[in-house]
Amino acid sequence: MLRQIVPRNARSKRALEKRAPQLNENAKTTLFLKGSSCSDIVQLALTDLHSLKRPLSIKFTKKNSIHPFEDASSLEFFSEKNDASLLVLGSHSKKRPHCLTLVRTFDSKVLDMLELYLDPETLRTLGQFKNRKCAVGLKPLMVFSGTAFESPTPTPYTLAKSLLTDFFIGQEAQTVDVEGLQCIVSISMEEEREGEPAPKIHLRIYLIRTKKSSEKLPRAEVEEMGPRMDFRIGRMKQADEGMMKEALKRPKYLEVGFFSCLLGLTKEYTNIFLIQPKQKKNVETDIVGDKIGRIHLGRQDLDSLQSRKMKGLKRRRDAEIDVEEDDTTIFDGDENSDGGAKRTKI
Repeated sequence: MLRQIVPRNARSKRALEKRAPQLNENAKTTLFLKGSSCSDIVQLALTDLHSLKRPLSIKFTKKNSIHPFEDASSLEFFSEKNDASLLVLGSHSKKRPHCLTLVRTFDSKVLDMLELYLDPETLRTLGQFKNRKCAVGLKPLMVFSGTAFESPTPTPYTLAKSLLTDFFIGQEAQTVDVEGLQCIVSISMEEEREGEPAPKIHLRIYLIRTKKSSEKLPRAEVEEMGPRMDFRIGRMKQADEGMMKEALKRPKYLEVGFFSCLLGLTKEYTNIFLIQPKQKKNVETDIVGDKIGRIHLGRQDLDSLQSRKMKGLKRRRDAEIDVEEDDTTIFDGDENSDGGAKRTKI
């Protein structure tokens, strides 16, 4: 279970609410780090991956003595400090050569990790492909080829698919312009065979070129733009069940809308089953954008209202007596001999 932090004042409460999981999260930022020992091959790979992830990436140049599978406190500190939910740590040792460790966090705590060992013989950088590159910040098309990626049970390959999807997915968008589809991320692997080493993961990036054709639609061609990387699977750390449940929690009305899209329901049918969030009563926003609240008070008892006593507002004693005499005098309807009305006191 996650540790609950109780705020001590209003300022810390606002800071915790800002860092808490939101309904619409911002795009995931990736932080690139170097270990205490990092080879030139790993540094080239980190530089190319950082270029592909821009502008949602941060790259540190100094070396850090971090061993994520033994102690992940340093990674959690960097994740919280830089608001980065994805981390890539590059390291090199005799036992684990040319290693890239993919780390995913939730609420600044390590969720899951996977080690990928880079093959230095097949590495080709972005600079070695002398062609045009795609624009910065575009969403790529992703292709996963291999039956191991679709396994129903958790395996290192299913974890690699999940981590690489989060790495390349970029910012969420409801619609994408066709002109913005400029690159393809292809991740493939061979079939697993008994008695043989685990198959490698092949990462290829292709540039999409559109050319004129005799038809209405243009002709699309793909050209490899780099980088080219091959990985072997290393150690892995699966996510804790309770933490993963918290990370995948969604509001009910979002779940209904998501499944209605999968089922192909129209907007009218979706609104029937859609569960809207509970709205706050008597709270609205004006044209300027200020939040206005309406408070309903009960009827005030003005008789018991304590007013300020002033000497000038007090009545004199003789004036009060004259008012009382006037109120007790009435006229009778009978007339006297003089033709006037008869005055009678009660």
